[in-house]
Amino acid sequence: MGFKDRWTGTRHPRAGTPARPAAEVRAALLAVNGPDVRFSVREGSAKEGADLVAEFEFPPLDLTLRTRMRLNPAAHEVRVLEERWEPSSEGARRQYGRGPADKVYRQWEVKAGPDGRRHRAETFRFASQDMRGPLQRAVLGAGWTWRGVLLRL
Repeated sequence: MGFKDRWTGTRHPRAGTPARPAAEVRAALLAVNGPDVRFSVREGSAKEGADLVAEFEFPPLDLTLRTRMRLNPAAHEVRVLEERWEPSSEGARRQYGRGPADKVYRQWEVKAGPDGRRHRAETFRFASQDMRGPLQRAVLGAGWTWRGVLLRL
């Protein structure tokens, strides 16, 4: 794996893993949906320019994470563009970012503890890897490459 692969978040399947047909890869990615998953995987639209889209939204933090995926059966790879809209450091507006950033988003609440002192308690936690991990495992398990891109699918 070279510098460009590390920079874009590209991952390759283990040697000897047989490549499955594109329909099975699509089905595996859609099967990531479930009641215990905090994001959704759906069919992409022509406007989005993707075959599949995984999306997570958390309005209290003004946070949106989106992973657009396009299947390339000829190369046995899924081209992936990861995007995020998050609050800026000033908090005045949202900032846009793309690429595989390992970030953890948290929300805290101040509560009175049993000793009467105030303590911070975490009320929300979501890491970008919580969404990327299951998607990557589905792709790599099917013998396909997870090809990160930065500009366009």
